[in-house]
Amino acid sequence: LAICYAAVPWLELAPSLRKGAMRGLRAVLLFGVFWALFRAIDVVGEALSASRWSVDRPSSRPLLRLGTRVGKVALVGAALVAFLSELGYPVASLLAGLGIGGLAVALAARSTLENLFGAFSIGTDQPFREGDTVKIEDFVGTVETVGLRSTRIRTPDRTLISLPNGKLADMRVESFSARDRLRLACTVGLVYGTTAKQMREVLAGLERVLRAHPRIWPDTVVVRLMALGASSLDIEVVAWFQTQDWGEFQLIRQDILLQFMAVVEQAGSSFAFPTSTVHVVNEKVTT
Repeated sequence: LAICYAAVPWLELAPSLRKGAMRGLRAVLLFGVFWALFRAIDVVGEALSASRWSVDRPSSRPLLRLGTRVGKVALVGAALVAFLSELGYPVASLLAGLGIGGLAVALAARSTLENLFGAFSIGTDQPFREGDTVKIEDFVGTVETVGLRSTRIRTPDRTLISLPNGKLADMRVESFSARDRLRLACTVGLVYGTTAKQMREVLAGLERVLRAHPRIWPDTVVVRLMALGASSLDIEVVAWFQTQDWGEFQLIRQDILLQFMAVVEQAGSSFAFPTSTVHVVNEKVTT
């Protein structure tokens, strides 16, 4: 392009043709510049995502992707204005007209702008990240993508739910992936034939099983006789395990419950189930 641009004055072209050739070359040059800038946005975004700063701050990655998309949109708008100016259109008056029309478009596209600002709010506040398991209102799913307009969430049934970012920014969002540990909470019911000595053995055994586990959070382990229920002696069990993986927690819970069964068997007691006792009274009828 530079060689062609330098060679045009040496060609014996008519003034109008020379002017058109120079304008065409400048337009092509602008296209090359803006194409390079468009690609540079991707390169810079990928470099920032792979940088140490981004690795140390994983919550910044969705915001980087969002900034890359907005930068591309802004660059396309600037390229369009530059091309119109190079082709001889009155850009100043055109921008003034676009300003008036833009106000009308902004009023008409209020929900779109709301979703765009909602995307920035989600990217800045980071209530969740892509790949997190979340509960929103009455459904649970995994966040797949956070776009400029909507956020897509994959449900356990493999369906895809799209929520506008403007509404999502105001909704109650519960992130399961943000948990630093998982809780085991259950009630162990023993039969009423259990003696006080057996109950103490069971309580001590259950607590011993929990504290012996390598993943236990030792600060809070609760094993207490909670209530004399309608058909059982209820023991409250609450403990936290240092894992964020739900699959690993399920295996831990299974192992703990099996050991609970062994403790109850060794104490000579058994688990209760809903029962009722019926007293039958025979009355002698005299005449």
